[in-house]
Formats: sequence, C-alpha cells, structure tokens
Amino acid sequence: MLRSWKLTGIALVCGAVVAGTLFATGSTQTGAIELLVFLGLAALLSPLFFPRSLDAAQAQERSAADGRVIVYWRPGCQYCLRLRARLGRNARQAYWVNIWSDPAGAAAVRAVTGGDETVPTVVVGGESFVNPDPGWLRDRICALGDRG
Repeated sequence: MLRSWKLTGIALVCGAVVAGTLFATGSTQTGAIELLVFLGLAALLSPLFFPRSLDAAQAQERSAADGRVIVYWRPGCQYCLRLRARLGRNARQAYWVNIWSDPAGAAAVRAVTGGDETVPTVVVGGESFVNPDPGWLRDRICALGDRG
C-alpha cells in the first residue's frame, strides 16, 4: 500500500524543499507558486485521482455480470494518468485495479503482456488491450453504457 503513495510523498517533499528554499531567500510569492505546483503534482500522482480500486477477482466478477471495462493501472504511470484524464467522468464506469496493491491484478497483466507489467492494460468484453487510445476506450465505455 505504501508503494502506491511513494511518488506522492516524493513530490510533497520536493515541493517543501523548493518552497522552503525560496521562502528562506525572500521569494515568498515564487515559493508559494512552486508549492502549489508540487501539491498539484502530488495530487495527480496519488491514488486518489483514480476511481476506487477493486482487487482483480472482484473486478472480473463484476465485469462478467455487467460487462463493464476493467482497467489495470499503477500510481505514477504517465499513460494511466493520461487515460484517466481523457476518460473524465466516464472513468467511473470502469473497474480500476491497482496492480501495486493487488498481486492477482499484476499477475493478470503479466499474463496478457508476456511477463511485463505494462499498464494501462484494459479488458473490454474479455479481450485485452495494452495502452489503448483514450478516445477509443471512452467511446467503448459510452457504447457499453448505452446498452445497459
């Protein structure tokens, strides 16, 4: 679990150091701006930016019942961040599995990618896609939502 927050912690520490240095040299306005930038970065890198994660077994069971998309992700992954941002509100219509907090999720990704933990790995209708185009996935999620 702590691994999921590692990048967030690093961003917060770096922000505090940079802002503290700027405050100490009298650049309070620049220090405040830098601190806000690092706080924003920390928020984006945190697991809180993503919908609540399920474990792989729960996601697979629920997806089998209602046909929703499963997204395997990990904190700090720039492609996962891009996917999450581009999906917008539609991200809530998918099941998200954090592979750093769920060994079964990591194993599912390795099975699809030939042994790597390449994310985002997405399962749509039982078919897996590694790092799909966010627009394509958004359209698929919307189409699945219209069916249900």
